[in-house]
Amino acid sequence: MNVTTTAIEIAADPATIFRLASETERWPEFLPHYRFVRVLEHRGLTRVVEMAAWRGWIPLRWIAEQKNDPARPHIAFLHVRGWTRGMEVEWRFLPIASGTRVEIEHRLRFRFPFAAEWLGRHVVSDFFIDFVAQRTLARMKVLAEAAC
Repeated sequence: MNVTTTAIEIAADPATIFRLASETERWPEFLPHYRFVRVLEHRGLTRVVEMAAWRGWIPLRWIAEQKNDPARPHIAFLHVRGWTRGMEVEWRFLPIASGTRVEIEHRLRFRFPFAAEWLGRHVVSDFFIDFVAQRTLARMKVLAEAAC
């Protein structure tokens, strides 16, 4: 299993950052690398979202179940369609002295039968996942710190 953790420290409280991060349908408004996010379905506390982003000039697209827990705060995704089907994504908001450490952890058991570990780590995790997550967190930092 490939685990990729991308983190950043933000000078804002967890609730402010959670509010921005949990409204995924608004991400294309303030995350320039996101093409669109559509809410396809609501199932109680879970919703199904179709998400599309850019990795440079390469278009990416997936469908995930999203669960928001504002009490913790915590966001969890399970990719249910697309080439990352089965990937679990967890957003953690950890209070620190200067604000919040935000971590996005992606856990993926790459299903490609040949060289799965190498391809999963170097192509999927490093080239695609971490690239998008770094941009997402950098922009969240700018927005959350401006809101304070």
